[in-house]
Amino acid sequence: MPPDLDRPDLYINRELSLLEFNHRVLEQAKDPDTPLLERLKFLCISSTNLDEFFEIRVAGLMQKIEVGAVHSSVDGMQPGEAMAAISARAHDVVAEQYRILNEVLIPALAAEDIHFVRRTEWSERQEHWLREYFENELLPVISPMGLDPAHPFPRILNKSLNFIVSLRGKDAFGRSGGTAIVQAPRALPRVIQLPRSTGGGKNDFVFLSSVIHTYVEQLFPGMRVRGCYQFRVTRNSDLFVDEEEIDDLLRALEGELASRRYGDCVRLEVADNCPDDMADFLLQKFNLERDALYQVNGPVNLNRLLAVYDLVDRSDLKYAPYQPAVPASLDPKQGVFETLTRRDVLLHHPYDAFSPVLEFLRQAAEDPKVLAVKQTLYRTGPDSPVVDHLVTAARAGKEVTVVVELRARFDEQENITLANRLQEAGAHVVYGIVGYKTHAKMLLVVRRERRGLRNYVHLGTGNYHTKTARLYTDYGLLTARRELGQDVHSMFLQLTSLGRVSEMNRVLHAPFTLHSGLMERIAAERDRALEGGKGRIIFRVNSLVEPQMIRALYEAAMAGVAIDLIVRGMCCLRPGVPGVSDNIRVRSIVGRFLEHSRVYYFGNGGRPEVWLSSADCMERNFFRRVELAFPVQTRRLRQRLINELEWYLADNTQAWSLGRDGRYERRSAAAQEESFSVQQALLAEAQENPTRAED
Repeated sequence: MPPDLDRPDLYINRELSLLEFNHRVLEQAKDPDTPLLERLKFLCISSTNLDEFFEIRVAGLMQKIEVGAVHSSVDGMQPGEAMAAISARAHDVVAEQYRILNEVLIPALAAEDIHFVRRTEWSERQEHWLREYFENELLPVISPMGLDPAHPFPRILNKSLNFIVSLRGKDAFGRSGGTAIVQAPRALPRVIQLPRSTGGGKNDFVFLSSVIHTYVEQLFPGMRVRGCYQFRVTRNSDLFVDEEEIDDLLRALEGELASRRYGDCVRLEVADNCPDDMADFLLQKFNLERDALYQVNGPVNLNRLLAVYDLVDRSDLKYAPYQPAVPASLDPKQGVFETLTRRDVLLHHPYDAFSPVLEFLRQAAEDPKVLAVKQTLYRTGPDSPVVDHLVTAARAGKEVTVVVELRARFDEQENITLANRLQEAGAHVVYGIVGYKTHAKMLLVVRRERRGLRNYVHLGTGNYHTKTARLYTDYGLLTARRELGQDVHSMFLQLTSLGRVSEMNRVLHAPFTLHSGLMERIAAERDRALEGGKGRIIFRVNSLVEPQMIRALYEAAMAGVAIDLIVRGMCCLRPGVPGVSDNIRVRSIVGRFLEHSRVYYFGNGGRPEVWLSSADCMERNFFRRVELAFPVQTRRLRQRLINELEWYLADNTQAWSLGRDGRYERRSAAAQEESFSVQQALLAEAQENPTRAED
């Protein structure tokens, strides 16, 4: 009998898999081969990731539990079971975060004369300076709140720093001491750098929490402080807007953004010396169970330590700077349109510069032959030069159409701001399709030439964001191929107009043909192997979750197809199961840059296909988003992508292999094997061969 591919034990829980990714990020903070301040940054990133995990993933599970949902996921876990497993693993991760901070990073930083000075270690001059700092900078803006019938428990902002204070004595009105809450304004720095005049070193720091602890009695004149303990609460930060019941998505989202700060509570972090009765008091106020309590030995918000990275001027403790490569054929002094009539250009960020994309857009805005510019924007960042060029094009009288996805999580406010700016400049701004996020990355330029109108396009796997283009790995294709240009034109018509699904020439697009197109190609590799040929599949994605695709990959592997999956984050497929996934290997690369590209490779009987896409292997990407996958048709560029995939499979320094048990093991070079890092190799190649982006 063939194995039952719906067995729950063949699937890894997606939330637990995401926690494992965060643990891999955290492990970078321990890596002695990583520069010290970069290790501190990885610790902060792991904290930020965990915050979002609770705000979205845990919050969603808690909602299911609250309404009594009993439907299990594909891995067989019901919401309550998943919640218990997540809590146990998350407590382990948090404990490891603070162990690394206190036992690894703080001593290592001290060895480099970067000190976090404890209250017990303040010199007289430091104490005098900090007292003045408290009185002049903190005291005027802090409003302590004593709790009594006239002063109920205050609303606590999501992820804000707060203190619960136990008091003794009587105040001016004869009220007996009790409990008070002190909220630290968000404008205050959480890490304070001591000036050299205090007699310390150049890089001496004090936590804001230490300063408030020391001088908290000044907030309660005549009272005695029995205890002061920091805490932070994390809230559900997912937004809900019923798009069927509103007239203007932008205005509806603006109304929802304010409520995000005060969503239902999902986690409480307190100082580890906080007494049980006070912790229980807070849990009761936030309507949380005991398993939602995280007691920590250090600042409750580790990601605020990221300020130290910028404050310390020590290039020897950071990654060496690099200059992204710019293809010689895309010299800003030459015309990008003329170049693209001769060749496609493939960019691999951050090894290749993002500036060619900006130059393409700039020339489109200024070229009198350009009639129209159309673009999708998901995340662009504030003060984006991309938006600047679109504004220039609109003011120059060109037809500018921008599909702004307002619901890009945690970037909603920035997207609302840029949408208003574009509209004021005269651009046509739409928000995509009701019920579907627009996640495709497309830029279309329509230019009048001697033989008529011609389409030039940029297609990408990542966002049009100049800063993340230096931090995330993504591919972008610049081309003037007629059929691709027609397909992108058709997709913009779908996004802005009404009509039936257009038949595409080259691209696969969600929610219509992307899932089925990839499934057909997996099946073709399976059938080829069953007929005695060689089947080969390589995916490089952020997440692999969608059950139908996992089953298809299992079937292909059982037929003999060799499958390599390079999955940065969540992977619900379980490799190494005898008779099911023996032929599947799963690895994750965690390094200097955040792996963000989506590449789909199929051997195709010796005529390989390589597809780049904005979509991961997730149900939401295939069925609830507008996504795009496009083939790389130029042989040389396609071979370059294949070579880079092989490099990813050869990495033995920053690669983690997924085991059958759902845990990851870091790869290391064998005794006679040379160490190889794919990210370092790509950086080196970009510096040595800047023309490789051309064909």
